[in-house]
Amino acid sequence: MDKGKNFIEQIIDEDLSSGFDKSKLQFRFPPEPNGFLHIGHVKAIVLNFELAKKYGAKINLRFDDTNPENEDQIYIDAIKNDVSWLGYKWDKECYASDYFDLLHEWAVELINKGKAYVDSQTSLEIADQKGTPTKPGSESPFRDRPIEESIELFLKMKKGDFKQGEHVLRAKISMSSSNMLMRDPVIYRVINSPHPRTKNTWKIYPMYDWTHGESDYIEQVSHSLCTLEFKPHRDLYDWFLDQVVDKAKIRPKQREFARLNLSHTITSKRKLLSLVEGGFVSGWDDPRMPTISGLRRRGYTPESLKKFVTTAGVAKRENIIEMSLLEFCIREDLNQKCNRLMVVQAPLKLTISNYPDDQKEELMLINNPENPEAGSRSVIFSKEVYIEKTDFLEDPPKKYFRLSPGCEVRLKGAYIIKAEDVIKDSDGNIIEVVCTYDPKSKSGSGSPESQRKVKGTLHWVSCYSNVPVEIREYDRLFEHPSPGDFSYDDLESAINKESIKIFNGFGEQELSNSAVMDSFQFQRKGYYIKDTDSTQDKHIFNKTVSLRDNWKKKN
Repeated sequence: MDKGKNFIEQIIDEDLSSGFDKSKLQFRFPPEPNGFLHIGHVKAIVLNFELAKKYGAKINLRFDDTNPENEDQIYIDAIKNDVSWLGYKWDKECYASDYFDLLHEWAVELINKGKAYVDSQTSLEIADQKGTPTKPGSESPFRDRPIEESIELFLKMKKGDFKQGEHVLRAKISMSSSNMLMRDPVIYRVINSPHPRTKNTWKIYPMYDWTHGESDYIEQVSHSLCTLEFKPHRDLYDWFLDQVVDKAKIRPKQREFARLNLSHTITSKRKLLSLVEGGFVSGWDDPRMPTISGLRRRGYTPESLKKFVTTAGVAKRENIIEMSLLEFCIREDLNQKCNRLMVVQAPLKLTISNYPDDQKEELMLINNPENPEAGSRSVIFSKEVYIEKTDFLEDPPKKYFRLSPGCEVRLKGAYIIKAEDVIKDSDGNIIEVVCTYDPKSKSGSGSPESQRKVKGTLHWVSCYSNVPVEIREYDRLFEHPSPGDFSYDDLESAINKESIKIFNGFGEQELSNSAVMDSFQFQRKGYYIKDTDSTQDKHIFNKTVSLRDNWKKKN
């Protein structure tokens, strides 16, 4: 056995070595269209689509659309867009609703075989009769309802003659099973809501457990891969298959893997929806959200997300993956791809007193030292430039290597300067720093002075040539490492109140040519992406990630 393969690949290889026809291998990714996909779904997407690619198998994108009250075409479109953005193509687009007629037909067969019955109890009464993991359940008074009566009631349920909750169809299995999911599970319920695809055709809808395995069988999926919370469902999955499987066809095999649990993140769609509806975020694609659309808007790339889930691995046991691994993956990717630019997000004016008033110099700076093919760009240097406010202190502490009175630093790609004086407003705030420069210290000039070493190098932007920018600096949405443990009511208390800060600064003129979703490294600051809120006259950039992991240091 190849120890380099994950346990799912080992299962597939064992099946193939036992005689399973490789041409019959088939996979699927089956999201429910009741919300936007999140980072946890990336693992399932990558696992299934990469398996299909590795084994030359087909893969379906199937929407488990059995709950019309929570599902919407918006989610269907978003899911297809997310999977495509990750770089994957599916062989067939399927919907559980495509099989509603056949699923209904099979349900009627179960009733006729005495393996299902219509129960007229309330949901609370049914729940009370389920028992506990250590105590058997009790049978419904309707469990032995005559077949003809159940058929008649089920037909009326289908026609819409009953209100929600009046009747359900239950499988007749065992009320004493050690697996509580096998204690006569509900397989159909009445829902009086229009469906995104079937509209008002159906008044009854199949439950997930009944639909999922049968859909796998209809599509001839060979390996049905689910997360660990579905492991107890496997007995029910197999029982339902036993009722319909033709031995001449492929019988799907359900196997479970550990879902991806990311620190400082929630992946419950209901809790994510509560964040959206509660106004804690701007929407499903808020850059602080763990949704694929949020991560995309934040600046994460398909390559970085795939590298992240691949590095995290496919395991049989639940564990929590540190956010720092995800951030490492995007840094590694963007470091190779992104051009470097200078942006000042909290500007402080700096005037070089001995620089000619009307002189403007064109400097050539390398775009990306990691990628020689990226070339270079022109940057204008002038008498007045902006630096970061945090890069100057009038009374600095020891080992402060940025600008302060009497100290020298280099302006990146330009000259060595020395702070001589400061100008303050009426409140005593520094609004301008007056410096002098060494004309012979120009970077790259080859003069001895240009080789002179100083302890600090600052980025800057010319006051003469620049682009005003809005910078949205994001941090983790939750301060608590396990926000999923919080209830809906307490979730707000786990939110990082400083998860977004907005700055108005200046960037190189080069940014005026940037397009929405272009990414850059802002030197000494981090990686940023041009946001979808940008207009021709307003350039907005979201911080993707810092140049290094500052979270541990901060905490």
